[in-house]
Amino acid sequence: MKREFNAERKLYTMCMLVEDTPGVLSLVARLFSRKGYNIESIVSGATDRPGVTRISIEIITDELTMELLAAQCRKLLPVKTVRILDENTCIRREIALIKVRAEDHSTRDEIIQLVNIFRAKIIDVGRESLTVWVFGSESKNTALIQMLSEFGILEIAKTGTIAIERGRSTIYDNNKLQEEYDYGKNVL
Repeated sequence: MKREFNAERKLYTMCMLVEDTPGVLSLVARLFSRKGYNIESIVSGATDRPGVTRISIEIITDELTMELLAAQCRKLLPVKTVRILDENTCIRREIALIKVRAEDHSTRDEIIQLVNIFRAKIIDVGRESLTVWVFGSESKNTALIQMLSEFGILEIAKTGTIAIERGRSTIYDNNKLQEEYDYGKNVL
C-alpha cells in the first residue's frame, strides 16, 4: 500500500538524539545545507542521559521532504533517534531577551505593567533601559516585542525553538530497534 503525502509546505519540528561529540551539530546542519534547505531554528542541549545531546530543528517544507530529511539524518553516524513532532501534540517554546528604552518613570511603569500581562520578567534595570525576559510560544513573544517596540527596542536576543511531546509519549518511544540504527555504524 502506497502512502499519500501532503505537498503543502508548513513548519515542521524534528527532534533527534545524538552522541555528544565535537562537530555533531555542524554535521547535522550541513546535511540540510547540502540538500538545499534552510533551517528556521536549531537548538541543541543536554538530555537526561550522559553523553547524549538533543537537537531540535524547525524547517518549512512539505511532508514528503520532511520524511526524507529525517531518513537522511538517521543515517548519520552519531544520530541515535530522530522524531518528527506532530504540531498538535507537542509543546514548542522559545526565550527572548528584549532591551527596551525606558528614560522616565512613567515609561518604566507602563513597560512593567505590559511585562506583567505577558507573564514575562524584568531581569535588568538601567538608568535609561529595562531588559525583559520572556519564555513562551513564538506568537506570544512576537506580540510582546511588537508592544514593546512602541517604547523603542534597543536590542533583542532570541533562542531557537525547543519542543517536546505532550503526555507520556517521548522521543525514546516507537523508534527503530537500536540494532537497526547501529547497523553499519560499527563497520568503520
